[in-house]
Parts: sequence; C-alpha cells; structure tokens
Amino acid sequence: MYDIAIARAIHILSIVIWIGGVCMVTTILLPSFQRYFPIKDRLDIFHKVEERFAWQARLVVLLAGLSGFYMVWRMAAWGRFEHVSFWWMHAMLFVWLIFMLMLFVLEPFFLEKKFKKISNESPEKAYKLVQRLHWVLLIFSCVTIIGAVIGSHGFNILS
Repeated sequence: MYDIAIARAIHILSIVIWIGGVCMVTTILLPSFQRYFPIKDRLDIFHKVEERFAWQARLVVLLAGLSGFYMVWRMAAWGRFEHVSFWWMHAMLFVWLIFMLMLFVLEPFFLEKKFKKISNESPEKAYKLVQRLHWVLLIFSCVTIIGAVIGSHGFNILS
C-alpha cells in the first residue's frame, strides 16, 4: 500500500503546482499586466512568462495523469466511472484531458498561430480571450478539486 501513498503524494503535489500556476496567472499576472502595461506589450510579456511555465506545466500535468491512472488501476477503481456519485472522478479526468489537449496539442500546433492572428487584428480582444479562458479553467479546476477532496473522504452531494 506504500505505492498508493507515494502515487497520491505525487498526484497532489503535481496538482498543487499545476492549478496553483493557473491560479497565479489568472488572479495575479494577467490583472497586473493589464494594469501596468500598454496593450501592445501585455501579450508579449504574457507569452514570455508562459513560455517559462509551459515545460513545468506539461511535466506536472503528465505526472498528475500518470499517478491518477496508477491509483485507479492499483485500487481497481475503474468501476467508479460507472456511477454518477463519483462525478468528481469524471471531472478530474475531464480537467486533465482539457489541459493535456491544450498543452500538448492545441497550443503548440494550432492556438499559437491563431492567437497571433487575433492579437494582430485586435490585441485587446485577444487579451480578454486569454483572461476569460484562464478564469473558466481555474473555476472548473477549483470545483473539481473541492469535489475530489470531499468525495474521496466519503461525502457525496449526489446521494
């Protein structure tokens, strides 16, 4: 059972770093950039900061997924996905899939070019889009974390 404890520790640490980073970007960096920098500089600064965090985000999202799948496999908990009362497991998988898709596929191969085009046409619109996307991801991630914590301790809001 020590392996499950280690997997859980890796899982939680990964999520703290991952969602903590999303929270800092959403609630501190983006509003600060908006307040202190002209629109033409905001997106450049954001991309420079994001570039520094991207490799870290990819690593911890990957670790969160691997440790999560390991725990489900090791505890033979696949059946939980058949019950709506374990909605928080579905939510964790969904949040993880969104970030995997964003970090490993959409951002590097599609969104960067699309975003550059939108930025050139309307920097303010592009910046607002980035802010909205980060808020949606942060709120959904926080609801999922709350659900996972209370759900994994036996409390079920759906029963």
